[in-house]
Amino acid sequence: MANHRVLFVLTGHQELGDTGEKTGFHLSEAAYPWRVLREAGFRVDFATPEGGPAPVDPGSEDLEDHTNKAFLSDPGVADQIKATPAVGSLDLTKYSALYFPGGHGTMWDLPDSSAVQDAVREMAEAGKVVGAVCHGPAAFVNVKLSDGSWFVDGKRLSTFTDEEEKAVEKADIVPFMLASKLQARGAIHEKADNFAKSVTVDGNLVTGQNPASAQGVGEAIRDRILAQASAAD
Repeated sequence: MANHRVLFVLTGHQELGDTGEKTGFHLSEAAYPWRVLREAGFRVDFATPEGGPAPVDPGSEDLEDHTNKAFLSDPGVADQIKATPAVGSLDLTKYSALYFPGGHGTMWDLPDSSAVQDAVREMAEAGKVVGAVCHGPAAFVNVKLSDGSWFVDGKRLSTFTDEEEKAVEKADIVPFMLASKLQARGAIHEKADNFAKSVTVDGNLVTGQNPASAQGVGEAIRDRILAQASAAD
């Protein structure tokens, strides 16, 4: 199993709009899937759209949580997130899956990144697993496949809901409402109540609604990779 590698693409953006507050990637949305995949014997690497440091959203930095603490304390993780490679510089053929943790920073740097769009299209068209949780599906909003269709068109997915965005009082700060934007691209939005778990698996697309869904997304990515490997044997 150790030959399975998963690439986590984290946001490199740390300014929460014009508020003067800091944002970044949501810690547990990276840490919980990382733990699940590491326990399965997989290797996890990290990148950002443009390379450089990947900031943790201060609001998510709960170090009383053992998984969060283990993630940030792991020397390999700590070194990588301080100086990530740009996703476009990597050979994606080495990876079994591509995963986008959330955090509000994703809303600013993932949607318009041509490198992110290229990575999603390449992995999806190669039949690899593509996953995201919470605001991570911001990576998908402008992705078109080689035939010109929207990547999410006709696909079932979970993402941070418009109702949740309003509940956390960020609806007037984010550049767009993520769930509505994905639905406008043709996505079939599945959702649970605010802040409850929702994990959706549609073929090789694995998505989750919020932090409560992060572990389930990690488990579903693991299971899809193992199922593909078993089918290939």
